[in-house]
Amino acid sequence: MSASTPTQERAKGAKARLSDRSRSEQRLGWKLAMPAFVVMVLVTGYPILQAVWNSFFAYRLTDPDNRHFVGLNNYLVSLTDQVFWSAMWMTILVTVITVVVELVLGFIIALTMHRIVMPRRTLRTLVLIPYSIITVVSGFTWLYAFSTGTGFVNQWIQWMPGIDASYNWFGGFWSSLFVISLSEIWKTTPFMSLLLLAGLAQVDTSMEEAAKVDGASWLQTLIKVILPSMKAAVMVALLFRTLDAFRIFDNIFIMTGGANDTSSLSMLIYRQTIDRTEIGLGSALSVILFLCVLVIAAVFVKAFKVDLAEGRG
Repeated sequence: MSASTPTQERAKGAKARLSDRSRSEQRLGWKLAMPAFVVMVLVTGYPILQAVWNSFFAYRLTDPDNRHFVGLNNYLVSLTDQVFWSAMWMTILVTVITVVVELVLGFIIALTMHRIVMPRRTLRTLVLIPYSIITVVSGFTWLYAFSTGTGFVNQWIQWMPGIDASYNWFGGFWSSLFVISLSEIWKTTPFMSLLLLAGLAQVDTSMEEAAKVDGASWLQTLIKVILPSMKAAVMVALLFRTLDAFRIFDNIFIMTGGANDTSSLSMLIYRQTIDRTEIGLGSALSVILFLCVLVIAAVFVKAFKVDLAEGRG
């Protein structure tokens, strides 16, 4: 066997020191994060476990003495109920529509804020105004705007075919879906744009200039240079908004109350747990919603294949 050279020995020593330093940083990181982690587990872990436990029982809040174990029956009842699948369809529709539109609009706004000359802090503050409004207030505002009695939207767009002063936007499924989606898009697009703006700040301008020198068009530069460089930011923005949209409740509760098949999964959970006091069925639906959220998160992370530790800039 050949003896190690001094260069190899120094490399091994540096690797060992780096490993020791890395382990020390990991221990420090765990020590700093442990208090917050313990609090998070206590605050969120117990309710989750309690919901899972309750989902195995036929348990009505108004009749606590009649509580008995039913196993997976609550899940079977939920998954075989047409109301559940109607709520799932509504939830998926709202999620896909709002997230796709918000991604496009958010990226346009982010590009504008990234290129604009005026003070960026002022512009970002103005853009965030819709997002800063409480969702309940925003929902009531859109309800009144599209209402046949107090609204002004019908008066503004009476020139459109099929629209008059008495048109009821909340009288059908698709029209209700349009208003609900529009209110979500208006409120949360600023959040999406700020996340994408953070991704644009990580794009290497020298690569853009090199692409222009090579004769690439703006669209080619966008596809080949800008979007790949902000892949991590796009994933975070889509993930956060998808998980948030999938749990939509406020706007549906305020605008339609779940009428015309506009009930979402969160709305269905509210009905079972609060209106009907069916703690067992409501807990089973909550667990199903929680599993859906976990699956969505796993699919996004797997599909984008982004190492957030490398993409944090």
